[in-house]
Amino acid sequence: MQKLHAIVLWLIVLSMGGMTNLLAQGPPITADKPIMLSSGTILFKTLTEVRSTNQTTMTIAPLMVHYLPTSNILASVHIPIEWAGDEEQALGLGDLELMLKYQFFRKDGMGKTLRAVLKNLQTFPTGDARDEHAFVSGKYQNYSAVVLGYESIRYGISNELGVKIINGSDRNELRYKLGFGLPLLKPSYPVNQINLYFEYQTSWFYQMDEYELLYAQGIQYAKNRWTIETAIQFPLKHSFNQEEARKHSLFFGLRYVI
Repeated sequence: MQKLHAIVLWLIVLSMGGMTNLLAQGPPITADKPIMLSSGTILFKTLTEVRSTNQTTMTIAPLMVHYLPTSNILASVHIPIEWAGDEEQALGLGDLELMLKYQFFRKDGMGKTLRAVLKNLQTFPTGDARDEHAFVSGKYQNYSAVVLGYESIRYGISNELGVKIINGSDRNELRYKLGFGLPLLKPSYPVNQINLYFEYQTSWFYQMDEYELLYAQGIQYAKNRWTIETAIQFPLKHSFNQEEARKHSLFFGLRYVI
């Protein structure tokens, strides 16, 4: 009886078009998912990253505003503030980003859903240029990807495959992300959920024949329209020289749905 109640509750949330920002769990922390919210929804979010390398420590705190004109189209703007803890102690505007997402596939079942989106992220060089491994490149960038995700009331799986092209650079990137989400509480409405995330990212800089394999462990708490999250990401393997190597990244995020 409890299992039937959970499935019925999940279908109610699904029929609302995702207004709660949750099905089995919330959006991944360092990855992406194809689950869309309802038409007319506005989402304010930030995901601050503190990245430590063998050379310096960099921090970026973006303000992101997402808007859904329809239930399968999302448009967003990302306005980042960057701080580099090197000798320059630089603080300023990062590279502005505009993103579009289109959900082109959706198949729902009893207590589960499979969806896919196309996404395009355009980066503009509004910040002061730094090195190629920093957040600010000083170059126009375009990232195009397809995101495929499966979600049930017990777990979620997200996949993302994309290509990043940087104008005038030899660090173009082929990127693949794989994420697993595990809700710790029973589905409920209003939303009250704790989620664990296990997320991988593989980046191949094919022109330089360099690669990096990252792993992120995160936890997320969603309550009504609010979501808070944190994660630590570190390299499992890479081919960069020691000076360019990343030690780890710390993520701190906040989301609010209108």
